[in-house]
Amino acid sequence: MATLLSVNVGMPKDVPWQGRTVHTGAWKAPVQGPRMVRRLNIEGDGQGDLAGHGGEIRAVLVYQVQSYHYWQKRLGRDDLTFGIFGENFTVDGLPDDEVCIGDRYRIGEAEFEVTQPRVTCYRVGMRLGEPTMAALLVAHHRPGFYLRVITEGRVQAGDDITLTRRGPEALSVADIDALLYLPDRDPAKLRKALNIPALSPGWQQSFRELAAAQQPKQEPGWPGERAAAQQPREEPEWPGFKTMRVARIVRETPTVSSVYLDTTDGTPLPEARPGQYLSIRIAVGDAAPAVRSYSLSSTPTADAYRISVKHEPHGKVSGYIHTALHPGDLVEIASPRGTFVLEDGTRPVAFISAGIGATPVLAMLHRLAATRDPRPVWWIHIAHDRAHHAFADETHALLAQLPDAHEHIYYTGEAPCPDQPSITQGRPSASSLATLGIPADADVYLCGPTAFMDHFGGVLRDHGLRPERIHTEQFSALPAINPGVTPTAALRPHQPPGPPGTGPLITFSRSGVTTPWSPVHGSLLDLAEACDIPTRWSCRTGVCHTCVTHIVSGDITYTIPPLELPEAGTVLVCCSAPTTEIVLDL
Repeated sequence: MATLLSVNVGMPKDVPWQGRTVHTGAWKAPVQGPRMVRRLNIEGDGQGDLAGHGGEIRAVLVYQVQSYHYWQKRLGRDDLTFGIFGENFTVDGLPDDEVCIGDRYRIGEAEFEVTQPRVTCYRVGMRLGEPTMAALLVAHHRPGFYLRVITEGRVQAGDDITLTRRGPEALSVADIDALLYLPDRDPAKLRKALNIPALSPGWQQSFRELAAAQQPKQEPGWPGERAAAQQPREEPEWPGFKTMRVARIVRETPTVSSVYLDTTDGTPLPEARPGQYLSIRIAVGDAAPAVRSYSLSSTPTADAYRISVKHEPHGKVSGYIHTALHPGDLVEIASPRGTFVLEDGTRPVAFISAGIGATPVLAMLHRLAATRDPRPVWWIHIAHDRAHHAFADETHALLAQLPDAHEHIYYTGEAPCPDQPSITQGRPSASSLATLGIPADADVYLCGPTAFMDHFGGVLRDHGLRPERIHTEQFSALPAINPGVTPTAALRPHQPPGPPGTGPLITFSRSGVTTPWSPVHGSLLDLAEACDIPTRWSCRTGVCHTCVTHIVSGDITYTIPPLELPEAGTVLVCCSAPTTEIVLDL
């Protein structure tokens, strides 16, 4: 019979790590005597990052003494004390390859249900001083597992562990863990996993996506509001950069110019999806070539793309485009990319933009107008004044081609003329937006400054729109996902400290940083962090794929072989280093 050997608890605390502070409850220690187990955790215990640990589904973490013995030999360690793997219950028995999801156990006065394997997390490696531990737990099929509390009660070391009910489908903890994190998945097991009610919602969602032949969009167990951890898949039309010619440049406003690009050999251009962007690489002066991304602002034709660029006050590339780029010049362009695209369907559509944020939604409007799409369409745009209202006549003409279009323009810097009923002075408020009649089942496309999108996204959700139907475009770096790391003041991305490297150039296209590689950085993720570029990660060992990033050009090598390679055209930055000059969509 299995036995509870130790009850381990610990409250969250701040721990220094790689120059940062991590708020974590991974430091657990054995306690004597009975402890009350309640729905959310054990008396005296807590979790520092409730997004990935704790809560009703992950109230208690279990690890086996047999795995302790395994790691003592494997790691050559004799200092592995109970609780060091972050577990609440150290048990004799209950191996991961025998315990099944949905199994129920009686321990002392309490009853528990197995809900999921341990989430891959860098903090177990941090606690043990073994940075690759998260990957090792998965690769060696020894993750441990979480319990949900069915019946509250007291437990203590020495209690017997009795199986009270076997879960359906007979999929073990090790089976479920491998099904998510390792290659060569068995479709039949995926279907079985989705028939287990006790499996945590995050893992169920990941398996639904895998069953639909998709990579999981986020680390299982993390709430949806943290946004998709991974960049969705997309296939580039051509690898790296190709040379294109500037066909013409059109001044739209005093600060916005449109650049028309065509091929150098007359070959047709592949069609881009409305809303996608181009990355452009330009050598400005004697500095290393800079890469920036600009949305396509119209429906591409077979012989031309159009991007529209705002001249930022201190923008090196935008300044060059506005002052030094001329028709006939050659530039390097990467294939159209981006997943902020117009979805097919019949639901109403609302485009809400501010300033230069109009560019991707303007391309979507072009597509709807070209087909005289019957869907009701709302066009809501905020500009400073008429002089700085880019594409005003163009959008008005496009909307006139649609059978059910609604135009609402807001000028923050001037009052409209009396004969312009669609223009209002000021900004739309929550109450005025509610009066515009946007249906609750509409697909909404938001583009503009981050604060603008956050505000209006919240307003729309309060108005009854479902979050999954509110689409946003992030021009700059994506919001960071650094679980447990104590937030600090955001810094503008910059060159890394210390002497410059001598290796190949690394370009972070979203952040506007190009810097030579230095082996002092253990990985591309380490280099990005040294530049204060917002990053996304969880395991830092190539397991969870949270750090997956599109690679625009160049090649890499893996310093830690991932348990499963990411899709073509992407890279796991947490465990890779460059072999050539590379451009990352980061």
